[in-house]
Amino acid sequence: MITMKPLRLLLTLPLFLACSIAAANSFDWLMKQTEAPPGVVIEIIGERELLRTLLPDITEEIEKLRERFPGIPVAIVSHGAEQFLMTSANASKAPDTHELLQSLVSNDSVDFHVCGTHASWYDVLPEDFPDYVDVAPAAPAQIRHYEDLGYELIVLP
Repeated sequence: MITMKPLRLLLTLPLFLACSIAAANSFDWLMKQTEAPPGVVIEIIGERELLRTLLPDITEEIEKLRERFPGIPVAIVSHGAEQFLMTSANASKAPDTHELLQSLVSNDSVDFHVCGTHASWYDVLPEDFPDYVDVAPAAPAQIRHYEDLGYELIVLP
């Protein structure tokens, strides 16, 4: 009999691989452009552990992007179950992910937003997130704001 954890891993592994491939394709397209866009906004929506999986790859892609286009503004907007990994209460459960995000925000000037509306549905308040996480009133509106500024949108997964 198959237990739930291996079965869940078996079912989610293709999703994570597809996310990595989609991200690589989107970033590859940007790298081939002759001019930098005004900025890049990365939308993430998925299951709770998704940031733990995607954030290291996203960090590498941002480094490559900034080698090609120095100083290009980058924002990440998280608005699914994955955003809850970034609460202060979960910092001890995912210290590497929190450290990586904190480094991205402080050292690499990446704006990171979560959705306050989605959080409120689960009684999670803005003050439940650390200072390096911006709680936007509504993630879709935050993304639209960046698109209005001309940012290229990359959707993950």
